[in-house]
Amino acid sequence: MKINPKNGIDQLLFGMKQNHVEGLLGKPNKQFEDEDQNVIYLYNSEKLRLTFYEDENFRLGYIISSNSNASILDTLVIGKKIEEIKKELPFKSWEVEDFDSTENHFNESNWLILQSEFGVVIRVEIGAIINDNDEFEWKFKS
Repeated sequence: MKINPKNGIDQLLFGMKQNHVEGLLGKPNKQFEDEDQNVIYLYNSEKLRLTFYEDENFRLGYIISSNSNASILDTLVIGKKIEEIKKELPFKSWEVEDFDSTENHFNESNWLILQSEFGVVIRVEIGAIINDNDEFEWKFKS
């Protein structure tokens, strides 16, 4: 499962609509709305959580994965030591937020979060990039 910062994961591209995603992955195992009326798809076997933003005409804008095959720039990340991963990746600017036993390591230029627990990466979050005009840079062109 190749994570492409700024773009998406594998064939999933930021800006896709629900029907495009279902064409690739099928129907989700679970679907619900969050408190902002965004639509969330959960795919159990892929260990993916996909968010379609209500205020962006339900385009795919955020992806969370805990898939053990998730890789960033050919580096597997889930289950690896966070400090080793951060050294291997070319992204040098990381903000760290501490939440009890977990930490979020955030790289803003790629809108990438590596969440760790006990010093090991447990999930990856990536979001669509917002440009200087405060607009999303959608990668999927329909």
